[in-house]
Amino acid sequence: MLSIFLFLLGFGLAVAGGVVLITYMNFIPAGLAWAEFFTYIFTRPECYFLPIGFILMIIALYRYPN
Repeated sequence: MLSIFLFLLGFGLAVAGGVVLITYMNFIPAGLAWAEFFTYIFTRPECYFLPIGFILMIIALYRYPN
């Protein structure tokens, strides 16, 4: 039961982080260079949801395989 909860939590965080990253990619046509874009992404805390979600899903799959 814990592994299912951990996986779903990770999946939800990964989806939220991915949507935020796709949304922020609209800044690129507005004149931001790639370096400025990545600098901006690394300063936003909600962009860390994607890697945290992936890590939680990996933990759920390999730590609790049943």
